[in-house]
Amino acid sequence: MLEVSRIRSHKNEVIAGLSKRNIQAEALINKVLEVDEKRRAAQRMFDDQQAEMNKISKSIGQLFAEGKTDEANQMRTKTSELKESIQQLKDEQAIFEEELKQLLYQIPNVPSAQVKQGKTPEDNEVVHQWGAEPKLHEGAVAHWELTEKYDLIDFELGVKLTGAGFPVYKGKGAMLQRALINFFLNEAIAAGYQEIIPPHLVNEASGYGTGQLPDKEGQMYHATVDNLYLIPTAEVPITNILRDVILREDQLPVKMAGYTPCFRREAGSYGKDVRGLNRLHQFDKVEIVQAAHPEKSYQILDEMVKHVQALLEKLGLQYRILRLCGGDMGFTSALTYDMEVYSAAQQKWLEVSSISNFETFQSNRLKLRYKGKDGNTQLAHTLNGSALALPRIVAALLENNQTPDGIVVPKVLVPFMGVEVIN
Repeated sequence: MLEVSRIRSHKNEVIAGLSKRNIQAEALINKVLEVDEKRRAAQRMFDDQQAEMNKISKSIGQLFAEGKTDEANQMRTKTSELKESIQQLKDEQAIFEEELKQLLYQIPNVPSAQVKQGKTPEDNEVVHQWGAEPKLHEGAVAHWELTEKYDLIDFELGVKLTGAGFPVYKGKGAMLQRALINFFLNEAIAAGYQEIIPPHLVNEASGYGTGQLPDKEGQMYHATVDNLYLIPTAEVPITNILRDVILREDQLPVKMAGYTPCFRREAGSYGKDVRGLNRLHQFDKVEIVQAAHPEKSYQILDEMVKHVQALLEKLGLQYRILRLCGGDMGFTSALTYDMEVYSAAQQKWLEVSSISNFETFQSNRLKLRYKGKDGNTQLAHTLNGSALALPRIVAALLENNQTPDGIVVPKVLVPFMGVEVIN
């Protein structure tokens, strides 16, 4: 969430920045400042009365030592009144702090200066494109037909076991999944990321730490008996490893990567755009996460984008990079790049990765700080990216690499698959 000090000192900039998201935030920002001033006033009164209490308490001891018992007892009466007043101020502070926190939870991150105003995905900027459109043979089909033809994925069996959006991977389909996961993890480790295997359920505090709560609770599966949430992405548990942590400056950046299944309710999704692997309730993904020095986070964001580019190029997939406009960015992001691959059979672009810099938005919730050489602590920046999400990668690989004799396996996956062609 946004820092109150930033809102206080850069009010107009915050309001102008949020307007890129098509949000008229002035009333909400003014309310934040009003509640913050009440909280600060209560804090000042609390501090003053606590100082007076300490002063009186010290004088009581001196009065007793001097034999002035009556005066000491009178002072004791005054301390009782002060204690009651201090407790009231403490209760007021707690109320104001909770009200302030709930207001701040409603405010998304302020977009970076690089982000342009826009309302829909059509307003996103294509900043890079690589590769040629695949030329398919006559009779080429979409991936949902290929998975049936070669017995790779059974969507109907998933419906039987669980429901729509929970496919069953079989035989070489399962092998392809495992090959991609191993390839992505090996590439991340080679790039200096520490591999993490996190829990697949998280508590409420973790959801608040990375911004899934209270914004996206309707999109997560909630195990209500234990009040735990199935993770929508490995970002949530991996980033929360650093919750309430103070790092040394020389420990930055912290680089972590992990494979997990991801669970998303995707409420309201329907139609041809969700057919096959295009949109699932459970899918596999390798995530890369970094905690970075504020002065280096945008350089690191560019490095993370290049890492994902390299993965796609090694797989031989045509792709493009979009810089998202203000209206299409996630609640917590300051700047997001989406990576899309081209599906030749479906003749459409499929999103396979989002790489974002959250600046201090997550770390303020997480209380993730680092101690500089001067001994002062400040908030780190957090970043993450899909590297990569598997379903649409698999869809594009199957569709773009199909031939009349089978599906050609990318060379980088052959050592993991043990076959060059799926037939």
